[in-house]
Amino acid sequence: MITLNHQLKKLKKLEFVEIIFYFIKWSFYAGVVGILVGCLSAFFLLTLDMTTAERLAHPWLLFGLPFAGAFISYLYFKFGKNAGRGNNLVIEQANGGSETIPKRLIPLTLIGTLATHLFGGSAGREGTAVQMGGSVADAVGSLFKINAKERRILIICGMSAGFSSVFGTPIAGTLFALEVLALGFFREEGLFPSLWAALIANWVTLSFGVIHHSYQMGTIPAASFGLIAKIMLAALCFGLTGRLFSRLTDFLKSFFKKWILNPALRSFIGGALIILMVFVVGSRDYLGLSLPLIDQAFNGEAHPFAFLLKLFFTAFTLGTGFQGGEVTPLFVIGATLGSTLAPILGVAIPFLTGLGFIGVFAGATNTPIACFVMGLELFGTKALPYLFLVCVISYLFSGNFGIYESQKIGIRKTKLFEDD
Repeated sequence: MITLNHQLKKLKKLEFVEIIFYFIKWSFYAGVVGILVGCLSAFFLLTLDMTTAERLAHPWLLFGLPFAGAFISYLYFKFGKNAGRGNNLVIEQANGGSETIPKRLIPLTLIGTLATHLFGGSAGREGTAVQMGGSVADAVGSLFKINAKERRILIICGMSAGFSSVFGTPIAGTLFALEVLALGFFREEGLFPSLWAALIANWVTLSFGVIHHSYQMGTIPAASFGLIAKIMLAALCFGLTGRLFSRLTDFLKSFFKKWILNPALRSFIGGALIILMVFVVGSRDYLGLSLPLIDQAFNGEAHPFAFLLKLFFTAFTLGTGFQGGEVTPLFVIGATLGSTLAPILGVAIPFLTGLGFIGVFAGATNTPIACFVMGLELFGTKALPYLFLVCVISYLFSGNFGIYESQKIGIRKTKLFEDD
């Protein structure tokens, strides 16, 4: 009996030592990744602000969009190799792939995204940060000669650091990197490293003077049967809109690749089409990040079809080979859709705008938990049940196919989406 107790105490001591070693090791690895990614994200965000200001100050830059697109696609064709798969390459490696995430991905995605925004393409920014994060993490892993399992976790750290530092939402960034890899599964083994990298990256980015946009949902209404029914209907619309965005973007990528084999020519034509769309619509509000549209949505001033126009502008931009992310456009699409639905459903505009902001994103990315937490980080806890309800329903109705082609389908949602 004494020997057994002695062995148990020894085992517990070994387990404690292993936990301490794990904590120290991943505090260091994830901390290094967080610092490097935070610095890169700060540079990217500050440069992106200047780029956007230049585009707004010089409207004639829009006419250079076809040439910028051709240049970007030529760079990727000539030097990109597997870097051309962007976010999907990073997700594949976080899921256990054996390809190297090349360091050239950092300048390529940075230059490509800035050029897209400078000349008026409609795109986001999270894709650039996540790709830079994945590349940095892989380089750090190679430097310290970590094993395959540790490499997967470190790439997840790079993803969470990139997402967190761009949006100022470290907890959502942590969960996004763990949840986006596979539908129906969650990578708990990377929880602490992902969180630490996300926190460090966000702190570093803020230290450079980066300011993240903030929005208010206004007064949160008391729960009632009628309100819940209206929110559920709106959430269904958010999910279907997320599905439309991912499907349309994928269709346009396939369509243009099939009929225009030269990638530079493909992007040149895409740029010309976006210029044509600007003149048909008669507005430049849908170019770049379109952050003013979010402010208009919360104030009830957005055009009723702004969500659809932003959706088409972004789908054509990304579908023809321009660089940039999808998440910020999804925020815009969701916010403006919520603003449009609010008067129809008889719900306060800022309230439903905030729910749409998160809801379409949840449907298009298949990451309801991360999006719910992001809603809490952005809008506070008073809307907690409504945010969760919207994210879950939007996720359910968006189908199995999201904006990331490499996202694995571990568990299908329903037989309704067997074609996905």
